[in-house]
Amino acid sequence: MSEQSLPDEARARYAGAPPEYAERVLEVAELIPPGRVMTYGDVAEWLGEGGPRQVGRVMSLYGGGVPWWRVVRADGVLLPGHELRALDRYRAEGTPLREAGRAAGGHLPRIDLRRARWDGGGRAEGHT
Repeated sequence: MSEQSLPDEARARYAGAPPEYAERVLEVAELIPPGRVMTYGDVAEWLGEGGPRQVGRVMSLYGGGVPWWRVVRADGVLLPGHELRALDRYRAEGTPLREAGRAAGGHLPRIDLRRARWDGGGRAEGHT
């Protein structure tokens, strides 16, 4: 769901600056190096607050100004509706990908989380 699809009263609530939690999620997304990813759950765990759904909601409402393609689903499947845009970014950044399996009909690859996952590189200690 995008901010544009929200009812008028909800859109007005989100029209200003993002809430503090959203700001923190977006800060984490900006820290992820090119070619690396964190899952929604990884971001929540790194912050010590919220969960994958809350992080996903923040990214859907406010993530357009940060490297949104670096915050991914835990199964490595590309974000529905944004697959081709994300795939272009992954290829440009050298993000490790796994070729699509037979079940996927040989279509889009998945992110190779074993190789692409970023753990914060020890920067979490000083993060608020």
